[in-house]
Amino acid sequence: MSTLDIVGLCGSLRTGSINRAALNLAGSLMPEPMAMEVVEWREVPVFDADVFAKGYPASVQALRDRIRRADGVVIATPEYNFSIPGGFKNMIDWLSRGEDQPFAHKPVAILSASPGPVGGARVQYDLRRVLLFVNAMVLAKPEVFIGGAGGKFDADGNCTDETTRKFVGDQMKAFEKWIAAVKRMTAG
Repeated sequence: MSTLDIVGLCGSLRTGSINRAALNLAGSLMPEPMAMEVVEWREVPVFDADVFAKGYPASVQALRDRIRRADGVVIATPEYNFSIPGGFKNMIDWLSRGEDQPFAHKPVAILSASPGPVGGARVQYDLRRVLLFVNAMVLAKPEVFIGGAGGKFDADGNCTDETTRKFVGDQMKAFEKWIAAVKRMTAG
């Protein structure tokens, strides 16, 4: 079986982000045919239609090309003010421009972690709406909301909670099947 190339995107740019730890956990729990590369988007500028009229900035084009090549995308993002972090939404806005936007028919899995009790539920619902508009194929279930995340990861970003590990591992197994299902649906 060939390796499934997965892009990981974190909605937080902070190195010590709990969502970065959750994304790394997802990568470590993927079934063997899957391999994830976390891709940075820090250099993506604020969207400006005047800049877009001259072409994609190099950072945007590189990200578009990398996502287009991937078999799937895993997103782990915090919730900022009950919604999507502004910079992360901006990055998606850049990617969505043009006829050949890379999220079209791309399998996507979402998870979120938060120190609060609901684990970023509101961000996931807003992110699902945005991804629906760009024709991404978002895995519906199982949903993963890691509430009280500060107590589930150690200082090095390792998950210390077996229940969380199981939920994330189950989602990654379902994502592998979802990628195969999307490929069948979109073939030919």
